[in-house]
Amino acid sequence: MNIAHLLKERVALGREGTAIIDNSRGLRRTFTYGQMESAASRVAAQLFASGLRPGDAVLLLQPVSAELYIAFTAILQSGLVAVFLDATAGQRHIELCCALCPPKAFIGCARAHLLRFLSPALRRIPLKFSTDLPVLRAARLDFRSSAAARTAIEDCSAESPAMLRFTSGSTGAPKAAMRSHGLLLAQQQVLERSFDLHAGQLDLVTMPMFVLSNMAAGVASLIPQANLKTPGAVRPESLLRQIQTHRPTRIGASPALLENLADYCAQHSRTIESFKQIFTGGAPVFPQVLEKLGAVAPGADIRAVYGSTEAEPIALLNSRGISGLDRDKMANGRGLLAGLPDEAIRVRILREQGFAFQGKVSEEDFASAALPPEEPGQIVVTGPHVQPAYWNDETDQAAKLQLAGEIWHQTGDAGYLDDRGRLWLLGRCSARIRDSHGTIYPLQAECAAHEYPMVRRAALLGHENRRVLAIESRNGIDATNIKAKLNWAHIDTVKLLRRLPVDKRHNSKIDYSALQSIFQKS
Repeated sequence: MNIAHLLKERVALGREGTAIIDNSRGLRRTFTYGQMESAASRVAAQLFASGLRPGDAVLLLQPVSAELYIAFTAILQSGLVAVFLDATAGQRHIELCCALCPPKAFIGCARAHLLRFLSPALRRIPLKFSTDLPVLRAARLDFRSSAAARTAIEDCSAESPAMLRFTSGSTGAPKAAMRSHGLLLAQQQVLERSFDLHAGQLDLVTMPMFVLSNMAAGVASLIPQANLKTPGAVRPESLLRQIQTHRPTRIGASPALLENLADYCAQHSRTIESFKQIFTGGAPVFPQVLEKLGAVAPGADIRAVYGSTEAEPIALLNSRGISGLDRDKMANGRGLLAGLPDEAIRVRILREQGFAFQGKVSEEDFASAALPPEEPGQIVVTGPHVQPAYWNDETDQAAKLQLAGEIWHQTGDAGYLDDRGRLWLLGRCSARIRDSHGTIYPLQAECAAHEYPMVRRAALLGHENRRVLAIESRNGIDATNIKAKLNWAHIDTVKLLRRLPVDKRHNSKIDYSALQSIFQKS
């Protein structure tokens, strides 16, 4: 078993089919499936010749580009383990990640190799390769046709690690989310069905990991000229020009990127006729964003996706499935509708017990902790594409429950299932507020606040025993009016901020720790 076999099968179906259109360097470069396979085989030969063998970890620090996926494919077919980390998180993050999983090799662009001057951990990596310019003490990967090729695909077990992706560590030490070849294959099956992936589509890619799924399904990937590390800062006018040129049929992106694009189109009376499917997730997706997208892409099927690093996807919501009653509930503190759980996954809501409830659990204890519809608790999931464990870190296994041979993942998110089996989100379990007024979760107030057009972002948190609603507005807003209309939430203070801090990856999720720090300093 090796996920690279799917890529091999796709090449056999059409070597001349377009796999990637790469605009990342400002120039249009088109790569067929045959070209991608040939280049990956040449890189695989160089990796093998250097002494790398199945199971060895290879750190990849390469911008989103065709070269990234050529190297990634070569790593997979060689039975190596691709390691991804966020280099922008700083030197300490790099050191911690490399200590958790010491790489045998480092592949990156010349700019990435400059980090070796700052990081002892990177300097200690035995083998180093550059994907573009010559770099001191690094071999240059040869993507040219003159290089020798190694077409063999290493056989791997379903449990063999294929890739590690480190979390940012913003709430503690980084964790290594491990995806095995079996998990990637299971996830591919789910994504092809749930996201309706099929040959002939052109996907404008803003979430890098989905290119692999596209290649396996025969979907062409358009890599835009944009800094995808900061999706919320991508210039919508540039993105729209590329959309008009290439006419992609689908896009998957963070709410921040898509809302900026929708706002720009609305301001300039533009519509996007080529989009047939729009997927957005990685952060709470409020109904107002879906409405904006529907207005500028009237022919698109628009879906919000709820998932996590450990389980993607968990639930999907078609924008057309939101009723007036659903909107009323969201406006009055019932949380954010996430939709029906994917058919490959099972969702349960457990009574919140922190992480004391871990390890092996009896069916009786699990059943007693499971809550009925409409009762809020922690969301736990199991399924073939749910990550069963983390990499070499027993501490992080606390998020896993073992029940009758199955692994259940505790998401750390609070929510509930309604009487139709749909999942509603309330926010992080750790962010709930308990005081003299009772219990409230962030998304109850935030979702209601987003009903007001001038609210760009909202965040509810407890500060000095008070309920504080922080709002980032577009053109000014009446804080007194918002507080009065959300009287059921018993908010003590509404604070208007120029900008609310958000996560680095999607630029959409509120960074509550950073926000708390802002309040403490004020």
